[in-house]
Amino acid sequence: MMNKKVKEIMTKDVITTTSDIDVVYAFEKLMKHKISSLPVVEDDKLIGIITATDVGHNLILDKYELGTSVEEIMIKSVITVSPEDTLEDAINIMKTGVSSSGILNQLPVVEDGKLVGIISDGDIIQEIF
Repeated sequence: MMNKKVKEIMTKDVITTTSDIDVVYAFEKLMKHKISSLPVVEDDKLIGIITATDVGHNLILDKYELGTSVEEIMIKSVITVSPEDTLEDAINIMKTGVSSSGILNQLPVVEDGKLVGIISDGDIIQEIF
């Protein structure tokens, strides 16, 4: 079960955004699709990620000016996984990928620099149980 490859359970149709989009529109996209993160891509290449938690928290605190773009707030050093990694690899990356408390709940799946999917903690839990 834990030896299963990421590519076998990842979501292939990833909902993404580009870096020039206004943060408010990106947040609306997160809410509309009920997803917790939005990979930022340029020509299929992953260049960043934003999370609903970060964006929502900062919108509530009114930290963004109107017209703030995704590029200004995205996390640029994105922790990713390969489609050939095992579920165990993905879990370990999720556990160790965050410097502070908590774990990552979404990992973009990247092959040759291109975004090919995304895997969530929910995907893994459904697979294991």
